[in-house]
Amino acid sequence: MYDLIIIGGGPGGVAAGVYAARKKIKTLLITESFGGQSIVSADVQNWIGTKSVSGFDLAKMLEDHVRAYEKKEGNDHGSVEIRSPALVSAVREIPHGFEIITDKGEKLETKTIILTNGSRRRKLGVPGEKEFEGKGVAYCSTCDAPLFSGKIVAVVGGGNAGLEAVVDLFPYAEKIYLLEYGEALKGDPVTQERVKNGPKPVEIILNAQTEAILGEKFVNGLRYKDRRAGELKEFVLDGVFVEIGATPNSDMVKDLVALNKYGEVVIDSKTGKTSKEGIWAAGDVSDDPFKQNNISAGDAVKAALSCYQYLLENRK
Repeated sequence: MYDLIIIGGGPGGVAAGVYAARKKIKTLLITESFGGQSIVSADVQNWIGTKSVSGFDLAKMLEDHVRAYEKKEGNDHGSVEIRSPALVSAVREIPHGFEIITDKGEKLETKTIILTNGSRRRKLGVPGEKEFEGKGVAYCSTCDAPLFSGKIVAVVGGGNAGLEAVVDLFPYAEKIYLLEYGEALKGDPVTQERVKNGPKPVEIILNAQTEAILGEKFVNGLRYKDRRAGELKEFVLDGVFVEIGATPNSDMVKDLVALNKYGEVVIDSKTGKTSKEGIWAAGDVSDDPFKQNNISAGDAVKAALSCYQYLLENRK
């Protein structure tokens, strides 16, 4: 039985893995891949301590760091086993801990769990979206807004996420389109006012169903359907921010821990503890309101240290 299994290999999972290793906790880290959602970002400029790094290079840095503590022959400091690529398909409670079942049918037992398996961005599912991801199609305005300085940009989604993306783009974009599928913006009135009274022109297009993202090597346009008139329309631009929400990867523990109405794992902000003793969570899978790499890493460190204290107390 492991002392701890960490699920996820983004900044949170790696931070938890490094701290668990330094505390000599018998740990297994399971992840499909390293880096989290930022791996598609062309230029991450807010990873503290690094002025600029591509998402690919950040993922490699994270993997290299935790593998320095990997349990293997010749590594006296190693206490972390790593399974990657691997996915967790189910988690269930057993006496004295939990059983984790992987997509390969492996059954693994552990005393504790830290969930850092993030969320998945809701996609538009239209032609051009996948092809131009990282080439003009973006999903994180906080990460990528500076890349569109002086550019014409569209934000798809009129909820709070879309409105906040517009605000993030104000210092950079020359012009902003805001496309909303429904007949009215859905975000908070206060944020709507910030958008409408902002320092840059924002063209709000309601009843807009995005049909395709256009481009050659990079994005150069967007096609949408005016749902009221039934007409197809296009305009020229340089980038598209898809802000139609995210889905936390919490299905595997929905019967074990408390979730909020969005499916996020509810945590104690001081420790990362969930409603189930022995399970912690950090990052985008949790109900922390700020979905950022640095915050995920910090919250995962708190979770790892809290888990360490829990294991010490139970050994006593």
